[in-house]
Amino acid sequence: MTFDNELELHKIKDIFPNARMVIRIRCDATVAQCPLGMKFGCNPYTEAPHLLNVARSLGINVVGVSFHVGSGCKDPPVFRKAILAARQIFDYAATLGYNFNLLDIGGGYPGDHGTSIEKIAEIVNLALDDYFPDPSINIIAEPGRFYVSSAYTLTCNIHSIRAVNVEDPVTGHNTVNYMYYINDGVYGSFNCILYDHQKITAQPLKNYTNGKLYSSSIWGPTCDGLDQVIDNIMLPEMVLGDWIVFENMGAYTLPVASPFNGFPIPKVHVVADENIWLLLKDIFPLSEDHFVIGNTPTNLRLGLDIVSTDPWSLPALPITIPVCRNGGLIEEHVLDFVRPIE
Repeated sequence: MTFDNELELHKIKDIFPNARMVIRIRCDATVAQCPLGMKFGCNPYTEAPHLLNVARSLGINVVGVSFHVGSGCKDPPVFRKAILAARQIFDYAATLGYNFNLLDIGGGYPGDHGTSIEKIAEIVNLALDDYFPDPSINIIAEPGRFYVSSAYTLTCNIHSIRAVNVEDPVTGHNTVNYMYYINDGVYGSFNCILYDHQKITAQPLKNYTNGKLYSSSIWGPTCDGLDQVIDNIMLPEMVLGDWIVFENMGAYTLPVASPFNGFPIPKVHVVADENIWLLLKDIFPLSEDHFVIGNTPTNLRLGLDIVSTDPWSLPALPITIPVCRNGGLIEEHVLDFVRPIE
């Protein structure tokens, strides 16, 4: 378990004195989609030594260091700074008799379409080679956003349209602003706008050929005026029943969605090989009730054909996947086939 203040150490001493503890330090990226340092992490130079001395005096077993530079990090060099700070804490802890064996380098890695983890990986790997060459040190990370951000694409249906005449501030002429109301909003999948500072992009599913674009806004289905998905975007003139596609909707969306105003949480339509689905379905944190299998509407399915020019990079086989029930390991699946969706 992690700690970043003295009170936590006293609580652990009273409640679970045999716990293995990890000190969490603060090292903030200058640019991050979701900063975390204002809530978690102690100063590695002014606070961490004191906390380690308190832990030693209480007889608490501290085994390592963790940090999180901020989710959606756009400041790759901060990882080297944080790893160096962790190294110095490892060294200080050794003077107190500790033998740290764990370093958690947190998350923050980009996962959207068009992004790459290579720059961060290069900095992290070089820093680990420089400061943690000992192979006995366990290095772990929290790459949630990296794995799931682009794994989900959200497609919403237009159920209402409002055309509003507005005055162009430049020309003074009246223009039409289209307000599109869709069947998901900030109380559902788009809570990432409120809680994860997500910048949403939208594109029509249908290919409009006239090329004319209009100032538009996109709104969720609830009664709340806060329920706005996009404030201002240039879109073609769409009609009732059209679909709008939102990519990169896998991080901090469904897990925080609510049925506010009686609108249900969206279903997930799985696009996967049947054998892969049978293998993985029991591992999902969501139940089968959350998924729609085999009956995706034809007009939607035709527009979501998977096309990729990049070759698949497949892991070495076989892959062993543990399946747990009620906290215990009951079986292991061995995955010896992986092939792209055809």
